[in-house]
Amino acid sequence: MANNLYNNQVKPKGYKRGGGVKKPGKVRSFFGKIRKKIAPTFSEQFGKAKKSGKKTFTSTRDDKTKGKLEYSTKTAAEVKAANKRMSNRERARVGDTSKQLSDKGAAFKLARKSGKKEFTHKGKKYTTLLKGEKPNKIMPELSSKTSKKIKKFVGA
Repeated sequence: MANNLYNNQVKPKGYKRGGGVKKPGKVRSFFGKIRKKIAPTFSEQFGKAKKSGKKTFTSTRDDKTKGKLEYSTKTAAEVKAANKRMSNRERARVGDTSKQLSDKGAAFKLARKSGKKEFTHKGKKYTTLLKGEKPNKIMPELSSKTSKKIKKFVGA
């Protein structure tokens, strides 16, 4: 019964039963070929450059910067995979500073490793405590009488 209902439905023009789209006619395909040569879309330019093995290409579609900007032919997934393969040290050699420590971060790391409570950077004092970390408070030595009183009060 479901098939019978489906067959009786009104289908939009240009669609076949399987959901495929009707191919454009001779005139439309002719103009499409000319448009691709005169003003190709960004994705068409990207695909052509990638297919020919270029690393970068200039787009002619951008209105303001026509042909002035260079775009890479690497996809976001390819860049992400390449970054996973490289270590931070290799990235630094290439010139990528995104994973490197800042001057203040390096000073903090050094001070924390050496066990200091504070360090100075560009004339300002900073603590080596991490966010949410509380300073170690050392309890003073108590006399035996005081400690006995505390134990008695606490109930230990």
